Amino acid sequence: MNDVITARIFPMTANANTLQEELDWLTDTIEARFRLHFDQQILYSSIEDVEEPILTDDESAYAQLVREYNLDTYERLMLIMTLTPHIQPQALDSFYARNTNLDRIYTEFGGVLDNSRGGFLPTVETILFLVAGDDLTRRVRLQTHLFHESALTQLNIVQVSPAGPNEPETCGSLTISDEYRALLTTGESNRPDYSTDFPASRVTTTLDWSDLVLDFQIMEEVKEIKTWIDNSTDILKNAHLKKYLKPGYRALFYGPPGTGKTLTAGLLGKSTGLDVYRIDLSMIVSKYIGETEKNLGRVFDLAERRRWILFFDEADALFGKRTETSSSNDRHANQEVAFLLQRMENFPGVVVLATNLKDNIDEAFARRFQSMIYFPAPNASKRAQLWRQAFEGSLPVDPKVDFDKIAERFAISGALIMNVLRSCVMISVNRQRPITQDDIVTSLKREFHKEGKTLEEVEKQTLRQSR
Repeated sequence: MNDVITARIFPMTANANTLQEELDWLTDTIEARFRLHFDQQILYSSIEDVEEPILTDDESAYAQLVREYNLDTYERLMLIMTLTPHIQPQALDSFYARNTNLDRIYTEFGGVLDNSRGGFLPTVETILFLVAGDDLTRRVRLQTHLFHESALTQLNIVQVSPAGPNEPETCGSLTISDEYRALLTTGESNRPDYSTDFPASRVTTTLDWSDLVLDFQIMEEVKEIKTWIDNSTDILKNAHLKKYLKPGYRALFYGPPGTGKTLTAGLLGKSTGLDVYRIDLSMIVSKYIGETEKNLGRVFDLAERRRWILFFDEADALFGKRTETSSSNDRHANQEVAFLLQRMENFPGVVVLATNLKDNIDEAFARRFQSMIYFPAPNASKRAQLWRQAFEGSLPVDPKVDFDKIAERFAISGALIMNVLRSCVMISVNRQRPITQDDIVTSLKREFHKEGKTLEEVEKQTLRQSR
């Protein structure tokens, strides 16, 4: 069997076995609650007498979640009940029982009908009936515990859909987040797709640190961020340091376009095993009051649970200098900045803001950054290094190509060199010959034309800068 397929099947099997035990326990608990509620003969005096599965040595994702957040009996029952419609919906069919005296459903069971498939969806009322029955004191206590104190709801692992107009909050249905539904069933967390509900895309790179051409001092500053990611957990175990240091890390990358800011963020994630997500500020910012905070909050909540690195490119679009509050729009814009400051302060992970113009960033942010790293345009020596890294190796290149001369003539960024590389590869493939100096110059002309410049103008500008 293929090793990749085998590796995927094992977590699924482990989760399936654990989930089946939890489902059996839930089914027994539901039956016990019904018998207690209707004063029927039963071996148990309370639902706590129903023996719950032991997950101490269980390595499934489900068991690990239970142990990580130290979930108690009632939290586990809410978690498996919320997951049940996705894995074994018939386990909740007993809640369809009708009150023959009134010829209607039992109000105390709660629940809503899933019209698409006719299944029963549990609500807040359903879980409260299961864990508290008709004991009002117990109900109030457990409602507070489950929906205001539990990690399941605090971290939005289990969510409550809004109740309808003029309906009690307990009518809201219980849903499980997509990422945890995937994790608890397949053993793997799904990566959310870019959408209006999730305005962020994953940053990946095939390059390595050796491909990042930066001065030694700048690279040392970047490595400090990696050092924090790798060691922050151990550092914060020190009781003294924990009093003074917050768990999060905030960095500002600034400098001209194409100088390695996005690549550096991607390499930080690649080298530490963390996903990096670039936030689309154009979709985050909403013209509707309060929507911006909600959109940002959704991304931060998910990033905190999944230990993502958040990367805000062109950050001055949202994090720019706050304006005088001369209008309601100004006040709302400033509220958005204040909200972001608060979320950044409390975010336990790494946030990287990137901008071309440092002066456009609000000064209130400056003291909140642990590092502010300048990515300068590469000098001639660095440009030559970039040219060689991109072109030399397995590519067929005419030995007459003089990368030192090209680097001296044209002051361009690493990103533009990558565009030239792509163009030259196409020329080489089409003409079935090695890349020549003329191919590179021709490709450069095309790139400069995009910016409304000529080859001669860029060469003269480079000459002036070098004097």
